[in-house]
Amino acid sequence: MNIQTSYFGEVEIDEKDILNFPKGILAFEEFNKFVIINSTEEELPFSWLQSIDEKDVAFIMIDPFLFKKDYEVDLSDKVIEELDIESESDVAIYTFLVIPEQVDQMTANLTGPIVININKNLGKQVVLEDKRYHTRHKIIDEVNKGD
Repeated sequence: MNIQTSYFGEVEIDEKDILNFPKGILAFEEFNKFVIINSTEEELPFSWLQSIDEKDVAFIMIDPFLFKKDYEVDLSDKVIEELDIESESDVAIYTFLVIPEQVDQMTANLTGPIVININKNLGKQVVLEDKRYHTRHKIIDEVNKGD
């Protein structure tokens, strides 16, 4: 199946790769079907969560463990049930990015990760109560900690 995207133009996707977000994404609750489109540049660790129904609705994401090794996402029993998670290996975690003109000011939303059951194609944005994280977590700060 082909979908239209603002960033990539027309993209062919496999229907088995469509993710269902029953409650949508925060502030975009009306959109429930998404697909992950990986960066075409291998050295860039970014992916896009692209709406199937609206070409202009796409979110740039990253695996947060690439820059914050000690990131912890404690899922409630309710979320585990909603996403039909049976084991930790079912789960992929992403965080949304904001990339301004000054790339070194890039931030990640560590408070609102995207949790996906990769075996059931179910997704949800969860809101963490953990005060160590915030919505505009500077990635460069984490990278510099590793130096």
